[in-house]
Amino acid sequence: MSERVVVTGLGAVSPLGLSAKESWDNAVAGVSGLGPITHFDTTDYLVKIACEVKGFDPKDYMPARDARRQDRFEHMAIAAAREAIEQAGLEITEDNAGRIGVIVSSAIGGIESLQNGVLTMVKSGPRKVSPFLIPMLMPNGGAGLVGIAYGCQGPAFSVASACASGADGMGMAWMMLKAGMIDVAIAGASEAAITPIGVGAFDRLGAMSRREDDPMIPQPFDKNRDGLVMGEGAAVLILELESHARDRGAEIFAELAGYGSTADANHITAPSEDGAGGAKAMKMALDGAGLNPEDVGYINAHGTATPLNDAAETRAIKAAFGDSAYNIHISSTKSMTGHMMGATGALEALFCVKAVHEDVVPPTINYQTPDPECDLDYVPNQARQIPVKAAISNAFGFGGHNAVLAVKKYTE
Repeated sequence: MSERVVVTGLGAVSPLGLSAKESWDNAVAGVSGLGPITHFDTTDYLVKIACEVKGFDPKDYMPARDARRQDRFEHMAIAAAREAIEQAGLEITEDNAGRIGVIVSSAIGGIESLQNGVLTMVKSGPRKVSPFLIPMLMPNGGAGLVGIAYGCQGPAFSVASACASGADGMGMAWMMLKAGMIDVAIAGASEAAITPIGVGAFDRLGAMSRREDDPMIPQPFDKNRDGLVMGEGAAVLILELESHARDRGAEIFAELAGYGSTADANHITAPSEDGAGGAKAMKMALDGAGLNPEDVGYINAHGTATPLNDAAETRAIKAAFGDSAYNIHISSTKSMTGHMMGATGALEALFCVKAVHEDVVPPTINYQTPDPECDLDYVPNQARQIPVKAAISNAFGFGGHNAVLAVKKYTE
């Protein structure tokens, strides 16, 4: 039997706070990260609200010169990684650097830097384009910069599977640990797409809520849901082989026990209506973790607040869990953080670790009107203190990607 993979460090920069603890405490308290977009002038936009990261200054984490040469998604990846590494007490030396991997994913990468570079070229010509543009826009920039900052010489890359990117990247890290390729993985994701082109393009898809004066959005699983709200941020977990963590006396928060990944092969943006792909990914994660449906106390749902997604995910959960689906506590923390795109699966996996470790389930806020198509227990508006033996995190993305992580309470 391959060795267990455990979680020893947590780091986050999110619309709910500039640390994992602050983000989690505010999620449990039901705090909304919603506010007017401040990153750019929204005068000509139909969408004027988002869940921005507030009060983040990259110069708190790096010299000003380096900050100018990096994109915001890279800044946040470095900040989240530093917190996770410090919490884990992980020392990276010449002796162990080759056994430490860095898988920090992003679906979109430096879209703000790309937009600014194109505008500069059109206005002033190609010779005025920044020589740092390519490393600022490439989606693997977060992984590369984190690895460079800490001298990690194991596998280092970024997974791009739309909004499943963070979860798929952590799944890849889990598999490499299980295969014995590495002893430790710095795994997570970062995204910063609240930009003029990012908001404009997602709105043109018809996926976003335009209710700028309504504080009760987004509304996952609610009958009156009308679209997602864009978020941003980063989350990083330190994953280790159990023996490695125990040998160095690290605190263990939970076990990352299973991973499932499938494709709908149905539509480039719409989920399969029957939820079959998501259900298969959930079953795969459960099987890998050695869990039965009745063992799962909590599901952090993908729950984007789009009409198609929430109904399809509800069907997927029913298909995967059968009658047990009605006994599981399910919440969409996107009701508070917004949809952090590629980073969403990483933060929501972190929330599952905290739920299992602390036996608390965060709520789905803004839930007002039940939908007959979404008839499960979505933990409306208030957190619950309940025993959580195991949790799963769902992350589904454009392209039909389905990624699911299973987290178990750690026992020696």
